Amino acid sequence: MTSDDPSAGIFHRPYLLATVGSCALVFLAAFESMAVTTIMPLVSRELNGASLYALAFAGPLATGVIGMVGAGNWADRRGPSAPLYASVALFAAGLIIAGTAVSMPVLVSGRLVQGLGGGAMTVALYVVIARVYPGRLHAQVFAAFSAAWVVPSMIGPFAAGVVAQVLSWHWVFLGVVGLVIPALAMILPAMRSLPATSSDADVPWAFGRLAWAALAAFAVLGLNLSGQVPGVGWAVAAVALVLAMMAVRPLVPRGTLRARRGLPSVILMRGFASASFFGAEVYVPYLLTDHYAFTPAFAGLALTGSALAWAGASAVQGRLGSRLGHAGAVRIGALSVLGAIVLVLVSTVFSWPAGVAILGWLFAGAGMGVMYPRLSVMTLALSGPEDQGFNSSAMSITDSLGGALSLALTGLVFSALTTAGASFAGVFALTAGIAVVGLLVAPRVAVRTRTEDVRIAGARPADEADDVRA
Repeated sequence: MTSDDPSAGIFHRPYLLATVGSCALVFLAAFESMAVTTIMPLVSRELNGASLYALAFAGPLATGVIGMVGAGNWADRRGPSAPLYASVALFAAGLIIAGTAVSMPVLVSGRLVQGLGGGAMTVALYVVIARVYPGRLHAQVFAAFSAAWVVPSMIGPFAAGVVAQVLSWHWVFLGVVGLVIPALAMILPAMRSLPATSSDADVPWAFGRLAWAALAAFAVLGLNLSGQVPGVGWAVAAVALVLAMMAVRPLVPRGTLRARRGLPSVILMRGFASASFFGAEVYVPYLLTDHYAFTPAFAGLALTGSALAWAGASAVQGRLGSRLGHAGAVRIGALSVLGAIVLVLVSTVFSWPAGVAILGWLFAGAGMGVMYPRLSVMTLALSGPEDQGFNSSAMSITDSLGGALSLALTGLVFSALTTAGASFAGVFALTAGIAVVGLLVAPRVAVRTRTEDVRIAGARPADEADDVRA
């Protein structure tokens, strides 16, 4: 795949199998994420594991950070093939452990392994995209990835519930295993044709980054569980938050936490986008159920609509290509998410009709659909072969940590306020504040001059970095 036929798209030769296989892996990971949320109450009740319920969700997120860093370092050393194979194997092993579990501790152990593999798989796929597809197709591939989340968001919860009721919840895990192997097999031809880059053998093992990733994972886990510590939960949360910030600093490009212009701000913006959107989204169906007496099924339609808007906006921005500048797309997306959260907040405070909040959340999904693929494209465009793995893992880490930290903080706010109305208002006010900061960071994703491209990005030559200038 070294030649680039200008007429070839991602669903044409020689990219067809790689596209289908990569999207299939993303689809399966998305389905599992949606499905587990549906069946976990049943699993917890059957395995008498209420005390480990939260850990079943927080654990995979925490181990995923370690997988992201390890896969990124491995990909920079030896290319993406071995990390992808290993990550898929870990993901499948975690599914098998969880699917055959007869106790909650065993199931949580499987979820930890699954999270480790899932985090590594995300980064490995990003590096595969960077090396298999030409730059002109990156936006289309990431738009396809976004679309791969749509069907799971629509059918995942319902299908998981049917499988759990008709067969057993075990098959929600085990049924996915049989689909992972064919998906990986489709990518194998593209992987075998990848030439080794000259920098692959020169990158050392980053054991220090792995240690920091482990600390970040434990900090995220502690922050998520801090609300369960009576009396000193806020103190535990504060310590965990400080540790998370300390741990993440070596895992991202220099200047990320200071929002340095260019690649560092691209990576940081991914975290703010995740924190604002996902921190608010989990409370939207809760609001519709609690305030507007929606059934869970109808409340979930708000998320389905948002997912469809996300996929639609991703497709549109992919077709627009260079006609819509990357920095402009990020600003549009950040403003849409902020406006949507504010609309939901105002609807909560003034008891406006539920339709207003639902409509607002469609704009949030559309904003993410415009913004997310462009942030991914910019990350790869501002990365050289020697740091594609590190920068891809940094983006995934800020994405994961942003959502995790936001959910932990919104959980503390929701529990601390005394009335339901105040609790929801507090959550949406907090996430709106996060979105405001993201909107301020958004203009800084654009590099300024051809000379500064190399200095700021620290990666590609100026003529290649110029492609990502707004």
